[in-house]
Amino acid sequence: MSHLVYPGALHTRFHHAIGATHLMTKAIQALRYKGIEITEEEETAVLIAILLHDIGHGPFSHTLERDIVKGVSHEEISLLFMQRLSKEFGGKLDLAIEIFEDKYSKSFLHQLVSSQLDMDRMDYLNRDSFYTGVSEGVIGSDRIIAMLDVVDNQLVVEQKGVYSIEKFLVARRLMYWQVYMHKTVVSSEVMLTYLLRRAKTLVKSGKDLFASPPFKIFLERDIELTDFENDDNLLNQFALLDDFDIMGAVKVWQFNDDKVLSLLAKQLINRKLFKIEISSTPFSEERIQYEIDLVKDHFKLNQEEAENFIKTDILRNNAYNEQRENINLLMKDGSVKDISQAADNLNIHALSEPVEKYFLCYPAPNLHL
Repeated sequence: MSHLVYPGALHTRFHHAIGATHLMTKAIQALRYKGIEITEEEETAVLIAILLHDIGHGPFSHTLERDIVKGVSHEEISLLFMQRLSKEFGGKLDLAIEIFEDKYSKSFLHQLVSSQLDMDRMDYLNRDSFYTGVSEGVIGSDRIIAMLDVVDNQLVVEQKGVYSIEKFLVARRLMYWQVYMHKTVVSSEVMLTYLLRRAKTLVKSGKDLFASPPFKIFLERDIELTDFENDDNLLNQFALLDDFDIMGAVKVWQFNDDKVLSLLAKQLINRKLFKIEISSTPFSEERIQYEIDLVKDHFKLNQEEAENFIKTDILRNNAYNEQRENINLLMKDGSVKDISQAADNLNIHALSEPVEKYFLCYPAPNLHL
């Protein structure tokens, strides 16, 4: 929903997949130049892996990732698509799948696809920065790629690339606060999520709601990973879904006789977004109930219905996770160090500490529908 804040942010994951694949060709070229062996078969496989790494994203990407399907990540759905394609193409994607799942002997190939310094992040930071106009996200991807090397089967960055990596980490943190976790983006995503959840609740109770045929399937059922594995048609139906299925339904739901669904749809379509407060401490139960009571009185709703208009949660921003995986620097003496130990310009340890902020969403006091 970033386009509600930055109107230029209408680029798609298709753009991103093509861009990340382009950067992967540069990374392969840079590593080969330094004597790292990457066969033509491996090159094709890693290019397929990065091209398809996000194919499992559904409508509105991360916003509805856990609501369109139940407990299935986009990476798992991407893998299902890749397995299906490999079967159709006589096993030609098998090596790409091994790399994608980090089961191939050359671990650095997987790291190029998915790590804290992968081609995915290299592309989306520059791409999102360009389309939003938020210049803080610009990173020196060409220089970082030129500095890549491999030691003991692990991806490393030459020591002279340390400042580019530091800027990359700072850019990532700033882009999360200014774009991905911008308060208006968070507010609209909460509204869209609540809309979908209300619609699913109504459909499961027997109410017939307008929806495209594939969307209706995912409204009627809580589809899990095993369902995809047992019914090939579900993946076909998921592939038919995009943002237009969701927004087409939301436009119609504005006129539904369910008051909660209708109000949420009207508010989102007419950009009467929830007000949002950010705090360094959790919001009290009394404050939350106060906002719920206001909604109950204003819209003449009961407690359960009013709770569809109030949301409190935590925003977490972690630019660099030392515990999960490292970005390693190849020092001039041949040793390898984690960037947090080698960097001297900025405190990378500080960037590795997650910053948490609490938020509370509720309808604006002057909202009249």
